Amino acid sequence: MKTLLLATLSLFLTFTAAAQSFSTMRWQNAPKKSTITANSVQVQVDGGTDFWRVTHYGFIRDNGHFFFQEQEGDFLAKVKVVGQYKELYDQAGLMIRLDEKNWIKTGIEYVKGVQNVSAVVTREVSDWSVVPRQDSPKAMWLTLLRKGDYVEIQYSFDNKEFKMLRLAYFPPTPGKKVQIGLMCAAPDGKGFPVTFEEFSVTPVANGK
Repeated sequence: MKTLLLATLSLFLTFTAAAQSFSTMRWQNAPKKSTITANSVQVQVDGGTDFWRVTHYGFIRDNGHFFFQEQEGDFLAKVKVVGQYKELYDQAGLMIRLDEKNWIKTGIEYVKGVQNVSAVVTREVSDWSVVPRQDSPKAMWLTLLRKGDYVEIQYSFDNKEFKMLRLAYFPPTPGKKVQIGLMCAAPDGKGFPVTFEEFSVTPVANGK
């Protein structure tokens, strides 16, 4: 009985945290159509949207959709992403952002008919790393740990077994908040629907 009560309390706190997070979040580059409930954010991604700086392509784009909250100190962000990716570079996931020149986005990016687990780390210029999939998972879970001078990204397709995708430098910001939240974009396509669920941001104590 005690175990059941603890599990129920944990589930309640998770949903409460998500609802509180959504209520304090705001858009950068809001989509034309979105629906926000207590536990999910549904977005119809606009076409011609992206986050990228310089590398390979030579352009700067900063018009992707980003629904974020401000967070100070070390923290762990987590989300479930369900996207109907169909055109080149359709993408959705998490983003942490200090400013337009310092940010990291991670999630699924659709390339040549294949879902890729993707991370783009930007410090003045962007770099891109991927883990290609040979199937089309219905959903993925992402965690982004921000701690000290780094970000660690992990992913899962069952919310049980998580694998590390990237460990990257991210500038320390003592006493200053960063932006953390939900990212989606459709650089080359006309747009697609995506649903974010189970979003949470949990402070992480020093030394843990």
